[in-house]
Amino acid sequence: MPSDMAASAAARFPRGALFDLDGTLLDSAPDMLATVNRMRAARRLAPMALADIRPHVSRGARAMSAAALPDEPPASEAVVREFLDIYATELGRSSVLFDGVEEMLSALEADGVRWGIVTNKPEYLAREILPQLGWQARCGVLVGGDTLSERKPHPLPLLHAATMLGLDPRACVYVGDDRRDIEAARAAGMPSVAALWGYRLDHDDPVAWRADTMLDDACELLTPDAWPACA
Repeated sequence: MPSDMAASAAARFPRGALFDLDGTLLDSAPDMLATVNRMRAARRLAPMALADIRPHVSRGARAMSAAALPDEPPASEAVVREFLDIYATELGRSSVLFDGVEEMLSALEADGVRWGIVTNKPEYLAREILPQLGWQARCGVLVGGDTLSERKPHPLPLLHAATMLGLDPRACVYVGDDRRDIEAARAAGMPSVAALWGYRLDHDDPVAWRADTMLDDACELLTPDAWPACA
């Protein structure tokens, strides 16, 4: 067997894979749209289109509320709480996995990879998603935005997740669709993949994030060679 073919045959996935949730594993924008449009309807405002809210999803409840209600104070805790309360009733009703995600997770599991989720979504909401997806026994660790004293882009959530998986952070790869994801991975000493299939504002420049790898489609992660090298 030629040496390059032998290397390809021997290629394995990283021992640990950590993922952002919204915009990376889960296309949750339809649920978010239903949420903000209920908020707008309560104020007798016209509904937003999916294309208008989609770029803001990875920024969290505060950013989506600000986009939906530009005439209200963006830092209002009452508005954020309203968003979260409504979203809790819309959770998982219209969201779907991105193409290739289920197949990719199955391939990781078949190779003995431990995987988990590190998201800035409140943990109680992220945890409710797992049974809907059949992941409650498959996901090795779930860290939400309020699980620890810090959230992304701080490295603590990623370091904690690696510890919970029993792995060195350098043996894990983090996959996310936002600058904060890549910054957190770099600070944690963890190789990263920029998920270009996720949610971004028009002015975002993923090249400037300096991820180890950028991929256009989750299906590409079915190939071990597509993952960045780990220590």
